[in-house]
Amino acid sequence: METATRLEPEVTPETAAAAPAPLPRAVYLDASGKSAQLRSADEIRAALASGTRTMWVDLDATDPGETALLSDLFNFHPVSIEEARNPETRVKVEEFDDYLFVIVRTVGFQEQTEDDPYDLETVNLACFLGGNFLVTARCGNTSALDEMLAAAAAKPHLLAGGPARLLHLVLNEAVDEFFPILDRIEEFLDDLEERVFAHYDQATLRDIFSIKRLVLTLRRHLAPERDVFTTLANRPNAFLSTDAQRYFRDSYDKVLRINDGLETYRELLSNTLESYLMQISNRLGNITKTLSIVATISVPFVVVSGMWGMNVIVPFANEAHGFWTLLGVQLALGALLLLGLRWRRIL
Repeated sequence: METATRLEPEVTPETAAAAPAPLPRAVYLDASGKSAQLRSADEIRAALASGTRTMWVDLDATDPGETALLSDLFNFHPVSIEEARNPETRVKVEEFDDYLFVIVRTVGFQEQTEDDPYDLETVNLACFLGGNFLVTARCGNTSALDEMLAAAAAKPHLLAGGPARLLHLVLNEAVDEFFPILDRIEEFLDDLEERVFAHYDQATLRDIFSIKRLVLTLRRHLAPERDVFTTLANRPNAFLSTDAQRYFRDSYDKVLRINDGLETYRELLSNTLESYLMQISNRLGNITKTLSIVATISVPFVVVSGMWGMNVIVPFANEAHGFWTLLGVQLALGALLLLGLRWRRIL
């Protein structure tokens, strides 16, 4: 397997043991067809000036020192630089004279908020595609992009495909980050169904609305990305060949699959909410029915006790077993009412 060359001073065994290995933040394809890691602005400028070698530079959009390279080295338009630095910029694709500007949004669960398992974290990723370069500027951490940079440094054929192919790999990775979230939502739905139909849980209603809000938030993030991939896959431009657009059509199909999945989950959540509310209504109906039966059966006891409790002469008032006789009459009337309710199939 080919080893990656590096544009840097010779490293002795002593200095190699003392210095930690830096992460690859910029890689390019050298004249020998090997991938090389760029460590300084001068090396990036030299690779950019070659005009023929594919280069990928990844920047932290929250670091003013790194974002200065966007204007100092690449001479990008100030508007696109400002949008790349703004984490709230909407997802978009725009063509400039010397480059294609694309912004997508990666999504993931916020691991720090353990009390809210449905909290999402989004990161804006700006991409500048030129004739021989791809520059990515991210407003946060995306571990998947780090893995892709390491892969590009170790596998020259990824760079040999050209910057348009690299752009597809980056954007496709952003789309793939939706799938683990869909798997988690499916687990949430299975748990909700268990709680709704197997045993009653009053906290279920809050979780149903939380997951429903999560699905709606994902659809809100996905909708503009669908427009972006439609543009990249179908609209002709100077930076994407017809062959490169075929790859973006594959990513567009993934976006449609994700959208269909979210739509299915939204319907399932609506059905689960209806089932939960129906269960509440049934429980309330059963409680009302039970109380009504108890009140109906107690009517003979109230009527008889009220009549024989008046301060007048009533039958059995002076008999030795009058109390037990009246108690038997009340129990008999209650039993007759129960039989009548059973006969009417109310019980």
